[in-house]
Amino acid sequence: MKFITCHYKRIKVRSIKIAILAVFVSIFFLPSYMKFESTGDNMYTVFLNDVRVGTVGTVEEAESFMREARKQLASDSEELVLVEAQLRTQGSEVLWGQTDDPQTVISNMAMVLADSVRETMNRSYIVKINELVINLADEQEVLALLQAAIDKYDSENKYTVEVNLDPDRELSVLTTNVKSEEEIEVQEEEAQAVAVSAGIDAEVDILFENIKPAKELDFKDYDLGLISMDFGDTIEVVEAYLATGELTDLDVAIERITKEKEKNEVYEVQPGDTLSEISITTNIPVDRLIELNENLEDERSMIRPGDELIITVPKPELTVVRQEERYYEEDYEADIIYVDNDEWYTTDQVTLQEPSAGHRKVVAIITYENDKETGREIVKQEVTYEAIPKIVERGTKIPPTYIKPISGGRLSSKFGRRNAPTRGASSYHKGVDWATPTGTAVVASSGGKVARAGWASGYGYVVYINHEDGRQTRYGHLSKVLVSAGQTVSQGQKIALSGNTGVSTGPHLHFEILVNGKQVDPFKYLN
Repeated sequence: MKFITCHYKRIKVRSIKIAILAVFVSIFFLPSYMKFESTGDNMYTVFLNDVRVGTVGTVEEAESFMREARKQLASDSEELVLVEAQLRTQGSEVLWGQTDDPQTVISNMAMVLADSVRETMNRSYIVKINELVINLADEQEVLALLQAAIDKYDSENKYTVEVNLDPDRELSVLTTNVKSEEEIEVQEEEAQAVAVSAGIDAEVDILFENIKPAKELDFKDYDLGLISMDFGDTIEVVEAYLATGELTDLDVAIERITKEKEKNEVYEVQPGDTLSEISITTNIPVDRLIELNENLEDERSMIRPGDELIITVPKPELTVVRQEERYYEEDYEADIIYVDNDEWYTTDQVTLQEPSAGHRKVVAIITYENDKETGREIVKQEVTYEAIPKIVERGTKIPPTYIKPISGGRLSSKFGRRNAPTRGASSYHKGVDWATPTGTAVVASSGGKVARAGWASGYGYVVYINHEDGRQTRYGHLSKVLVSAGQTVSQGQKIALSGNTGVSTGPHLHFEILVNGKQVDPFKYLN
């Protein structure tokens, strides 16, 4: 029995071998046989950042799995994640082969990406104030930053900063708004009122509210203190994704926008201003004013009303504009009353009545930019006793102007004290000198009548001219006089030639201006 079984097994194995051989023979010799043709790569080994993550059937599958792995990584965080991702495939052509399960490949890719995170980009906010840009971590830090600027001037914490989406902008740009507690309460009450009452009832309420008789307020009726606050600069807040290293610490940001820094501003010269007075008013040393303004040579440089000077003002990066309602009592001056006289020059005036201060009680709205007062409006006043105004009679005629009497020349001696340049010369110079070659044309500084023309001790050849405004000009050390006493000359008319006569150290023109018979600094009058 055992022999039969073994024989049977040998027969079965032989039969299987014969069947397989028959199949191969039929493949090669039957008329339907087609020769195998290569079709190229049909299996791909996938590498991500040089790490093998699996095999796929097509390159497109590898790229699709890569996108899915990225989605899985991004879904684990609300932030924007940047990773190093270099996908590479290695193709091969096979008769039989098996690709990996798609989810296995995606999982492998996700693990490689997680290990290759380059940077996490935080959802942040960019705050732009004029040219200053500050990056903050979240909206709460934005509100804290802007609230700190408000709180600096709001000791009672009455005002709150809001950030709202700007409906006029295509991008997600936020704008700021400062509201008081009272405004917030009113808005809430109005919202409730709208929900409760509507239609004709609401219209009737508004009608009666609008026809309430106006009542004059007494001093006790005013709510003194802060009445409004806002920002004086344009603020834009934009959402963005930023790296942690690009964010600004909140305390640093607050100091940056609230700490005062020197900033350049323009000051317009007012009538009667001098550099020393401007220095006192602006609290800037004269030397610093000269340094800031190239057109100023020294403290005696001429300035005129309307001129613009650069000054420095301490200001924070973010300007806060506020209004305060205040009660105070003060002595006050009445406005000056002017009486015009068409026969006088504008430089002439006489006080007809001396002023006397009055006294009043006042409620005023005072506007500030940071700590600087920029406006004051009196909303109620009660005069205790009236001020007496100052009455001034003044001229309306434009006075003569004065020009430099020579073209060119080098300024060799200014007005005032000096070391006597030669024996017989004064140590107090009563004019100005310009060194210039003998024979240079000398012109009338202003139109007038020649009072003297000829020789004078010390001056050498000299010309005196009296002008309509009562002033006199003198031109000394001339080589030749071209006008005579009593002659009328016009501004810019040639009157003499420069020289070196009289007490002189060399060829030059000596020029004086006299006011009320006394020499003054000509540079204060020359145009």
